[in-house]
Amino acid sequence: MSPILVRPVREQLEHDRVIRQLQKDLSRRKMEVSINPGAEQNVAVGTGARREFPDAVLFSIDKSRKILGIIEVETGESINHLEAMAQWAHYARLKAPFHLYVPMGSADVARRLTVDKQIAVAEIHTYHQIGDMVRFGSAYRSGTAPKLPDDPLPPEPAQKAKPLPPAPPPPPIRKGSPVPIARTPKPAPAIAAKVEKVVTKVEKPVPRVEKVLPKVEKNGKAAPKPARPVMPVKVAPAVAKKVVLPPKKVAPVQARPVAKKAVRPAAPPARKAAPKKAAGKRK
Repeated sequence: MSPILVRPVREQLEHDRVIRQLQKDLSRRKMEVSINPGAEQNVAVGTGARREFPDAVLFSIDKSRKILGIIEVETGESINHLEAMAQWAHYARLKAPFHLYVPMGSADVARRLTVDKQIAVAEIHTYHQIGDMVRFGSAYRSGTAPKLPDDPLPPEPAQKAKPLPPAPPPPPIRKGSPVPIARTPKPAPAIAAKVEKVVTKVEKPVPRVEKVLPKVEKNGKAAPKPARPVMPVKVAPAVAKKVVLPPKKVAPVQARPVAKKAVRPAAPPARKAAPKKAAGKRK
């Protein structure tokens, strides 16, 4: 009997679900699978006083019903020293190969226990649940473990990436050798195009003047040289400058004497006219 007398309900349900999923998967590989889920004791292994009831037993489909393997499924809490000595060690002493199924992430712990207790295990597999489905994977296989019917090949070990060869060292610089001059980086194409446009606007190309060789006449005399073409020279328009003249010297103007007007004497007051005598009667 296992040292773990009572498993938690949740782990017990997970344990039984894994056993039933194993029965479905392994039954397709030309073998008969008998299971002992929970407290059931359907199939026993061993003779004599000690009879074991592992979680699953694999039989061949022929008349001999040879035992092909013994399977024990463990949960997270049942991977310990007591479980290894109470069950794993007895299953490993039987003539059939011993297969161990543990949760994902516990394969290293189970492998260390089998090595410390010197338990001969044929294979160690892992399992994990995805929803209602259970997925299995191979974690360890011994070199002498027999293959089950329709057993796929184990995955190839991952190859380590080869390191790149080291870069060759730079050549040594000798004395007196010219020092490499750092070249100025070329301007970007957009900037270079702008610079070319500005240069073409400022500097106009000079027309090329070809040399004219003198022609030789029949008498051997050289023909008169043609007059050189006069290149039109563009004269920049003269800019009218403002001429500032010095101020003129103005001669001082003498003031003319002003003629005084003669003051006429005031006219005497007018005399009053004598009153006229009235014409009277003559005496």
